[in-house]
Amino acid sequence: MTENRGAIALSRVSPPSNGAILAVLGVAGFSFSFPGTVWALDGFGPWSATGVRGVLAAVLALLALLGKREPLPARADWPALAVVAGGCGFGFPLLTTLALQTSSTAHSAVVIGLLPMATASISALRTGRRPSAAFWAAAGTGALAVVAFTLTQNRGRLTVADLYLFGALLVCAAGYAEGGRLSAHMKGWRVIAWGVVLAAPVNLAVSAWALPHESVHLTAKALLGMAYIAGMSQFGAFVLWYQGMGQIGVPRASQLQLAQPLLTLLWAVLLLGERLGPAAPLTAGVVLACIAVTQRARTA
Repeated sequence: MTENRGAIALSRVSPPSNGAILAVLGVAGFSFSFPGTVWALDGFGPWSATGVRGVLAAVLALLALLGKREPLPARADWPALAVVAGGCGFGFPLLTTLALQTSSTAHSAVVIGLLPMATASISALRTGRRPSAAFWAAAGTGALAVVAFTLTQNRGRLTVADLYLFGALLVCAAGYAEGGRLSAHMKGWRVIAWGVVLAAPVNLAVSAWALPHESVHLTAKALLGMAYIAGMSQFGAFVLWYQGMGQIGVPRASQLQLAQPLLTLLWAVLLLGERLGPAAPLTAGVVLACIAVTQRARTA
């Protein structure tokens, strides 16, 4: 009888949905973005790094669109795509790159900790849907835990880079929310592909201006970092992320990002040699618990 009950209990455990798996893979891809940007800054200036990554990502996106013979988006979708282009195709990369000139990767992870809350809030305002009280309570607890952890790594000090980080938070949250909304009726990879293509003229102009004015040294580390942030951070991870959001919804998908700062901090230790305090395991446990709650909370 006990074995039968155990089998019944196991049968009721639902495996992760395809949308959740795609969103998790997207988060994992994003978690390398800050270390990749730091590597790119080893040989590029901040404006050059932003412009070049945007141009390279647009080339990849355009090749994918042409290869698939994808039609132009509907006229009604272009305003939302413009938000994706401005927030994810240019604004967030530029502002975080400027911040990482003087801010550590750990401190910069503050923006990632706040991003799920900002994305869910903007999505709720945009769509009229209202997440439940349990959802907000868990999301707020997770966000506060991540913010407290990342701030304590720098003794709670605020720097000039915080202005860039909070600006990046707002524009990226808007891009995520609009991209997630579009992904409900448009393939996720098409959303970011058209977004980076739409941002290409701005990134091309920035590259043309910045490359002659900023010192460029094509080191192996800089090239590896540039390849990653252009191919994965700016395009590949977004394909996975938007596809996942389109299937499980913006509010719940955004909460999976609560794990992103901790992954970024892990890579900061392993790849950049930054030192972290003993609070990481505790924060990780709190974040994972909050993610579990938000995934089960209903939205109105």
